[in-house]
Parts: sequence; C-alpha cells; structure tokens
Amino acid sequence: MCERKLILTSLVVALLLLACQSPIFCARPYPNRVILIPYEEARPILEAMGDTTPAELRSVDAASWSKWVARRNTEIRARVIQGDEDSIVNLLLFGTSFTLRPRITSRYLNQLTGKKSVSESPELAGFRAAIEARADDLAKALIAPGKNERLLFARELIRRTKGYDVVTPAGREGIKQYLLANLARVLNEQTGYARALESAQLLNDASAEFIERSKLYSSRGLSSDTSLLPNFAIEKALLSIKTRGLLEARGVRRVAIIGPGLDFTDKQDGYDFYPQQTIQPFAIIDTLLRLGLASANKLRVTTFDLSPRVNDHLRRAEQRGLRGASYIIQLPRDAQARWSQEASDYWTRFGNQIGTAATPAAAPAGLGEVKVRAVRVRPSVAALITPEDLNIVLQRLVLPPGEEFDLVIATNIFVYYDVFEQSLALTNVAHMLRVGGLLLSNNALLELPATGVRSVDYETVVYSDRPNDGDHIVWYQRVASQ
Repeated sequence: MCERKLILTSLVVALLLLACQSPIFCARPYPNRVILIPYEEARPILEAMGDTTPAELRSVDAASWSKWVARRNTEIRARVIQGDEDSIVNLLLFGTSFTLRPRITSRYLNQLTGKKSVSESPELAGFRAAIEARADDLAKALIAPGKNERLLFARELIRRTKGYDVVTPAGREGIKQYLLANLARVLNEQTGYARALESAQLLNDASAEFIERSKLYSSRGLSSDTSLLPNFAIEKALLSIKTRGLLEARGVRRVAIIGPGLDFTDKQDGYDFYPQQTIQPFAIIDTLLRLGLASANKLRVTTFDLSPRVNDHLRRAEQRGLRGASYIIQLPRDAQARWSQEASDYWTRFGNQIGTAATPAAAPAGLGEVKVRAVRVRPSVAALITPEDLNIVLQRLVLPPGEEFDLVIATNIFVYYDVFEQSLALTNVAHMLRVGGLLLSNNALLELPATGVRSVDYETVVYSDRPNDGDHIVWYQRVASQ
C-alpha cells in the first residue's frame, strides 16, 4: 500500500513539473498575499489630514475602518466602468474602423470645451450632426463587429450595463443616445477641468497649478487609455537619476508599474487601425536596458491594475511570451503635431533594446500625415511582465524581505484620487519599495511623515510646441523609517 502511495505521489509531482512548461499552471513569480491597508497605518494619515479628513472618517476606529476600506475598494473599482465608457467616447470621436466619416479632432474639441456647455451653444449644430452620424455608424457596426476587439468590447459593455439589443432598431437607437449622453458628459467634465486649471493659473504659482493638476480627475472614471510620450519623460528622469547615482548600474531587478494602460483610443486623437496594445511595461524595460540600469536576465516587471480588460491583455501577452510568441507594438505619430526633436528621437529609437523592426499597420486614408513604425518585442521580454489585480489606494502585496521593488512607475494614476487617497496609496507603495527605492510619478503628492517617502527632485519634459504639452516627473524615495 505504501509503495502504491509513493508511486502515485511521484506521478503527481511529475505531472506538476510537466505542467510548469505551460504558464497557466506555473507558480507566479510573486505568489504573495494582497492585503488591505490596516487601520494602524492609516491612523497617522487621518490625524495629519485634520479638518481635510473625509467627514465619515473623523471618528473612525479599527472596526469601522475595515468596513470603510472594503466599501471604498468596491466603489473605486466601479469607476473602471465609467473609464471604459470614456474610452468608447474617444472611439466615437476618433475611430476609423467603423466609419468613413471624418474624425472629430481634439483641436475642434478644445474649442467646444471653451463653451458653457454643449447644449447652450447654438453654433454647435454642425458638430451635433457630424457626431450623430458617427454614432449611427458605430451603433450599426456593433451588430457584426467581426474580430474588432474595440467593437466587441463596446458591444459587451453596453449590453452588460444597459441591456440594449444591437440587432433591433430600438436597441440601436438606445445605443446611439447612450453614446451621445456619454459624450456630453465628457465634454462638460472637460470644461470643468479647464476652469479649475484656469483658477489655479490665476494664482501665478507654478507649484499651485501643478498641485491642482495632480488631483484633477478625483471624481472621474478610471481610464485605461495610454500613449507613448509619458514614457519619454520617464526615460529623461531615469537618465538624470542615473547621472546622480541614485540607481546603480544593473541594479534595478524588480519594477512595479501602477496602471500600465491599454491603447484603446487615447484622448489625444487616438487611433484604432491596429490591435489594442500596452506600451508602458515594454517602454520601461526598453529604457532600463538602454541606460544600463538593468539586465534582461535578472529583471522582473509587475503591473498593478484594477481593469479586468487590462489585466487579461497583459496575462495573455505574458503567456504567449512564455510559449515563444513575440508582441507587436504599433507607434503612430501625427506628423503635424510638431513634437520636440528629443521626443521625435525617442519615437525613432523606441524598442531597439527589446526587439526588432516590424511591418507597421497601414494607416487608413483620411487621417492626414500619420507616420507609423512598429516593433516586434522578443518573447523573452514579454515573459518578464506579470500582471496583478490590485487597488493601489487600499491594497498592496506583502513582499518577503529582499523581494521589494527597486523602482515603481505611476504616470497619470494619482490624478484620479484626492489628497487623502493619494496619501494612502503612497503608504502602500512605500511598503513595497526597498529602502532607497524610487517612485516616479507625474503628480505632486503630499509628503506626510507617515507615508514613508520623500521627494528628491523632478524633471520637466516638453513634448511639443502646444501649450502645456509635457510632464513634470517627480521622483520620490523610500525612507528608512517606514
């Protein structure tokens, strides 16, 4: 009997070893526990915030804190749906895969957001006619989306949240009105954001304006749209960090990226003539290798995101990489955008450390002068990236000693939260950073002693000659007292 048990045990072990040839069954590189931020860590932040603490938390204890965190985690995650709806609005405005009608450009939209609201502007009749025609086309395209990932996602989201039947005239009319209502909401939100920034600019204080920008979207849906240029700013910042000796050569082994994003149809005249893609995880690896801050055979990248769509995309890319499949990144560029020479050079060299040139997707007619290059990322690079479902405001990984991150990247993330939630997020980041490790963000964050990080410096990067087209990348360092 014992011999039979031993044979069975050996067979189970053998099967498990064979299964690890498939990434679906292999152990995760970080088989760690995700925890919610405990009251003991939040209490110093609550005390430091004083009267600015949310009213419902001014007399909180450990038990009520746990209930609030659980509820707030659900509420934050629910904002992903509105962010997805914002992405569909961008598809409606800029997409070319479902219509031959002209795109509604961001330049024109900027003129619209200067009005009081969409409904109060009589001169918008032409815009309404154009957008209604595009909404008709998009609603019709959802009947038979084929393999178009964006249309498939839009149809499923609308079906799940609204229940519209795309095959009936009434259902298509409902979809059209849904699209137009979301567009009106987005345009009115943009007007509000513009006014908030104008008020900050009246203070004639660049720091005050940056702080206002850093919490601008605290009530907005969590968008997953992404673009290339923030990664150019990160590369510039990392070069400065390297020059100052804050990161050792080949010393970066573990990297976390908060909100890696997915190129659906980004808000700056995004395109949809190529498959969805993620950019930042590959951009960070490319930069670290280029600057000699990491070695490919020792590097691991973990991404944190709330969006099932983003996490699923990254998980499939990782699994395909482990099976030997490459990952294609398309890099469209509007030649009329007048990028700076440094930004153009970054676009030209992007990917030369992680892959080779690939055949770019053909841009459809009517887009104007769009240049496209493509990179075929090596499978071994795609396999370096592991996605984790995590709400950085309220959750973190419990990492064993020596497994903490050397570098955390968070661009266009903290802007979606208020100062209190930003402080909670900083505490979570600090607990996952090694002492001396760095967080890079394009947001100004309040530095409370309890959060465990301090700002070191910043890098200002200009993308083009358009007003406010650039980023301030601030680097924060984990202090020993955390």
